This record gives sequence, C-alpha cells and structure tokens, in this order.
Amino acid sequence: MFRKRFYYLIKLQYLGYRFHGWQKQPKVKTLHLMVDRTLKYILGDQPFKTLAAGRTDAMVSANEAAMELFLEEKPIEDLDVFLDLFNHNLPQDIRALSIKQVNEEFNIINDSKVKEYIYLFTEGQKNHPFCAPIITTILDSLDIEIMKKGAQLFQGTHNFKTYCYKASDNGEYIRTIDECELVVNDLYTANFFPETSYMLRVKGKGFGRNQIRLMMGALIKLGRGDISLEYVKQTLQENSTEVMDYIAPASGLILNSIEFD
Repeated sequence: MFRKRFYYLIKLQYLGYRFHGWQKQPKVKTLHLMVDRTLKYILGDQPFKTLAAGRTDAMVSANEAAMELFLEEKPIEDLDVFLDLFNHNLPQDIRALSIKQVNEEFNIINDSKVKEYIYLFTEGQKNHPFCAPIITTILDSLDIEIMKKGAQLFQGTHNFKTYCYKASDNGEYIRTIDECELVVNDLYTANFFPETSYMLRVKGKGFGRNQIRLMMGALIKLGRGDISLEYVKQTLQENSTEVMDYIAPASGLILNSIEFD
C-alpha cells in the first residue's frame, strides 16, 4: 500500500569533539545515532528516515550542517513547535537551527550546494585546554606568511589526488575550490582563546575524503619549512603522484556553512 511521504530540510549545529563522526557505526556514539534516537522519541511509531548532506569525521564540528527528514503517513503540523521539541530532547552539544518543508524533487545529496569549511589553529604556544575541541595547537613556530601564499595555490581547478585519503586510481580528483585563504581568526572568539589564532577558509561544491585536513597538513609542513611553495604547486599538477603524509588533527575542522540552490 502506497504511503504519502513528506520531506523536510533541517539545518543543524554540533560540537563533534565527543562523537565518532556523523555516520552510524556499531558500539560507538555518532551524531546520526543521537539525532535518529531523538527523532524516534518525539515521533513515536511514525516511520521516518534521515539523510545528511555529507558526513563529517570523528571530532569534526559544524556551525551549519544539513540533513533531510523523510516522514510517512502524516506531516508536521507546526514546524516551530516541532523545532522546539526537537531541541528540547537533543543532547546539549547538538542544536537544530531551522526546519522547512521541501518537495519530493529536492535531493540533499545531488542538489547543487556550496560548502564552506574553516580550520582553526594556533602556532608556537600551548593553549588553554578549553580550546581543544575546536582549535588545533601547533607547538612549532610557523611561517604564517608563506602559509598564506600556499593557501592561495589551492584556489581554482586542480588535481587534488594528493589531498585525498587512500586515493585510488579510478577516483574523480579534478575539483574546483572557489575560495581558499589563510587569515587571522576573527570568527570564533572566547575569553580563553589565545590573543592570536588563525583560520584556513575553504569554499567549494565538493571535497574528497579528508581533503581539507590534508591541505592543512601541507600548509603546516610548509610553515615548518619541511616543503616549499614549488612542491605544493607540483602536487596540484594533473600528473602528480605525490601522497601527502601528514593529515591535520580533526578537532580544528568546522563545517561553517552549507548553501543550496
């Protein structure tokens, strides 16, 4: 028997530090598990399904992530009331920002979207422990100016196979980064943050597995003097066979925003 289905786009925020990423996995606490557990509690016996626009890794946070909720049998009567109830029952490190109904043509995976990631870090100092969930501490002194130049090299259309974790020979690695810059962090602040911190800001439609963290790893190596700007240029060439051997820690990475056409 055919059941009528209803579709909703939900925006979320979460601190990923205590979670093993988004995707459900046996015997570990994940974001998808906690979201679905909460929905099951408030929806009762009503059948539902959830699907995210990408899956963040363990310890990665989101200022704005997105998921689609599929409901069967009956729609949500009042979206504001539902949003309040959802937030009331979610763990304190997950928050639903908004909900809106979409039509059946909307596809959260395939619809064109732009994601902006940021990576927060400091260099040459030990930070307050409260920084640990969202700022990576690099104890070495880094050449920030050359790192800024390195970040600019990633902007545009390149072969990012070097910056994809366990890349195979048949993957799609020619990707376009719309914007990439390394700047002083003025986006996230707190009284326990160090006086100066930095962020890598990357914006584009699609990224490979661990791509941002591998790019950040290359910039850290560049700032240490382990590699050169010329080496970074070479890794982005179509015939590059280089493998980036340093992946930046996960906790500095934040999915900052996601936009749909």
